[in-house]
This record gives sequence, C-alpha cells and structure tokens, in this order.
Amino acid sequence: MEKTIFKIEKKDVNKRLDLFLKEQKTEFSRSQIKNFITSGFVLKNSKTQKSGAILKENDIVELTIPNLISTAPKPENLPLDIIYQDKDFAVINKTQGMVVHSGNANYSGTLVNALLFHFKQLSDANGDLRPGIVHRLDKNTSGLMLVAKNNHAHKILASQISDKRCVRKYLALLEGNLKDDNGIIQTYIARNPRKRTLMTASETENSENKTKKIAITEYNVLERFKGYCLVEFSLKTGRTHQIRVHCSEILHRPIVGDLEYGGSRVKDFPKKMPASKGQYLHAYQIEFFHPTTNEYCIFNAPLPDYFESLLQFLRKNKKE
Repeated sequence: MEKTIFKIEKKDVNKRLDLFLKEQKTEFSRSQIKNFITSGFVLKNSKTQKSGAILKENDIVELTIPNLISTAPKPENLPLDIIYQDKDFAVINKTQGMVVHSGNANYSGTLVNALLFHFKQLSDANGDLRPGIVHRLDKNTSGLMLVAKNNHAHKILASQISDKRCVRKYLALLEGNLKDDNGIIQTYIARNPRKRTLMTASETENSENKTKKIAITEYNVLERFKGYCLVEFSLKTGRTHQIRVHCSEILHRPIVGDLEYGGSRVKDFPKKMPASKGQYLHAYQIEFFHPTTNEYCIFNAPLPDYFESLLQFLRKNKKE
C-alpha cells in the first residue's frame, strides 16, 4: 500500500475532500477516489470523512492507496430473488447471510456480485464497488432492497430515502414482551467506542462526537407470545444497525438470534424446523415514488421459512 499525507494550504480551503484528492491524484477517477473515502482509506485529522467534507487550512489529509488489482467486484451466477424490475430500478428480496457489497475481505458471494451477473446496467453513483446500491441491509437481515439501474433513478430514490418519503417496514421477533403496544424511539446513534463494528445509542447528542446521528424508529406490537413478541418497525431514519440497537439498548428486548446485541439463539423448538443464521429481522415492505412516472409503489416480501416456522410454532404453543 502507498500512503500520502497532505497539509491543506490556503489555496485549497473550502474545497471538497474528493475533489481535492482528485486534483492531487489525477491517475484515479473520481469514483475511485470516492471508493477510497467510503472504504476508510482516507482520513482527515485522523478521522474518516464523507466525500463532500469541506477542507480547512492546516487540515491533515492521509490517503492510503490499497492494492487494487483484484478488488473490483466481478459478476457471479448467484441466486437472486427479484420481486420486480423495469428499466429504472429493481426490488430485490435479499436472503439472510448475504453481504451487500465488498469490504472486510468480502470480495465474492455478495449481492453486488449477483447484481452484476443478472443486470446489464446498474448505476455507478456510489462508485465502482457498489454498483446499483441505493441503501443496504446487514448481512443477517433479510428482505427488500432497492437497486438503481441508472444514475437518474439512483439520485431520485436516494433522495426519497434521505427525506423520508421512502417508507421501509420491518418485522422482528423480540425476546420477552414490550410494555407498550406502540411507540416512537428517538436517540442518537454512533460507533461503539469499545467495538468499532457495532453501534451504540444515547439519549443526548455529544458535541465532541461528530459521528453521532439522530435515529428515529416507530414500533407496533403485532403479536404477543410466551416469552416473545412480534413487532413491526418503521424507519424514519436509516442509521447503521438502527433497529437492532434500539431493540437492545432502548427497549431492552434484543432481537432473537442477534448475538452481537445481546440476543440469544432460539431454544425449545423442534430440531426439524429451518434454522436461522442470525437475527430474526426481515425488511418486509417498502413504499416509494417511481423515479420516472412518480407512481406510488408498494412492494412486499414474505417472511423467510425459518421465521414463519418459528411464528407458527409459537402460535401453536400459545393456544395449548
């Protein structure tokens, strides 16, 4: 890897981080520069930044150029559950256990690898490593995702997610029962200082921690069982691990199977029942305006077999 350090001078003040680096490293495209930034290869004053971060005098920018020979995603003939597609976008029902895009040594078997095989055209607004990806789901969260086939559709769909016109609903099975049937959770979410791969929630914003972002989740209890409850969640913001953190740290009822956030594996169910690889969390519905026709679209995805089987088992036991 090659590492370069820049100290920002007066002539470069108020420039965007990505544009500044493109000026310094003309051998790379802007999308490659953006990939470096989003993948954590660029630091400003020792912290990761967004591509549009504005530079100030005396800022220190560190660029580490990774070995790029084999990191570009390649098409792979992987199963893909396509709920709908047209010339602008596709709606995919992602399976549990599939990583969305490359990173952390996941350069094969990702959703992006499958998308490149199944679709001839994908947007490149998110760079070469994330073609078509408008938003993401955690590896062990199943359900609906929007995929953009061109940059025009990508921009419109991403803006709907950003300004909350895109409605995303999830179903989760929680350990224990909630006191209230419904409610709204509003906190700040940031990286867990002790384990950077996880997130943590706090009720107040700490001005010293600029990674904290507002996170709002609505919830509604659909069914109650002995020791569990099925809850519908609606995202008003889209923070990393948002529902998982809110369940564990705010509702104090972690999602079944979410071992990273205090959940436990399912116990006392028939061995022949399909097993889950992780948390019982499924993005079952998405609503948005079509990027070309402006028609209001609603798509649904059924629960995975392992999730539905467990619910049927819990319902049966509740009646007995």
